[in-house]
Amino acid sequence: MTRVLVVDDEMALARALAINLKAHDFDVEVAGTGRAALDLFARTHPDVVVLDLGLPDMDGIEVLAGIRGWSAVPVLVLSARSTGDEKVAALDAGADDYVTKPFLMNELLARVRAAARRGSLHTAAAAPQLVFADGFTVDLAAGRVLRDDAQVRLTPTEYHLLEVLVRNPGRMVPQQQLLQEVWGPGYEKETHYLRVYIAQLRRKLEPDPAQPRHLITEAGLGYRFEP
Repeated sequence: MTRVLVVDDEMALARALAINLKAHDFDVEVAGTGRAALDLFARTHPDVVVLDLGLPDMDGIEVLAGIRGWSAVPVLVLSARSTGDEKVAALDAGADDYVTKPFLMNELLARVRAAARRGSLHTAAAAPQLVFADGFTVDLAAGRVLRDDAQVRLTPTEYHLLEVLVRNPGRMVPQQQLLQEVWGPGYEKETHYLRVYIAQLRRKLEPDPAQPRHLITEAGLGYRFEP
């Protein structure tokens, strides 16, 4: 079932959107603030985001930037801001579509369906389901790791951290991005979490944990997965 995250502080509108989306077989989560939206996004991995720009705690463009820092999920902006400059700013920030309030519910539902189709096609084309390293394999479709044909026992947090890294092979993933993705907003300064969990992953996956070949530290910046 396609999962949609609705981000809007107008609770009556958010509830109406949720009811209509659920009636059309979508699974729906609702957030009324930017921080709650980023937290839900990190925990639930929606397939489409419907994002209002006028949020009480932060601008919707900031939320969009937070999402785009580590995900290409389709984002449909829903806003009362109707000037051309504001639409261009949202699209330049990474929005896939822009709907101005007030809107027709049927049109919005059609746009969400179109965004979901684009997202599924992009995911199928762009994301490998098996990631191979020298000594272990990450099966992203099954959510497991194999080493010497045996499954490696990882905690959910260990697997989530590894998943973020292997989806970005050869690219340094910043500490703050990893912390927000795996632990959620509010943990951006807890860098010791990363040291502990990366050490655990190295003990389970690296041939020589003291001389890692696949889970590389970029000192003071982040971590990188090398196949």
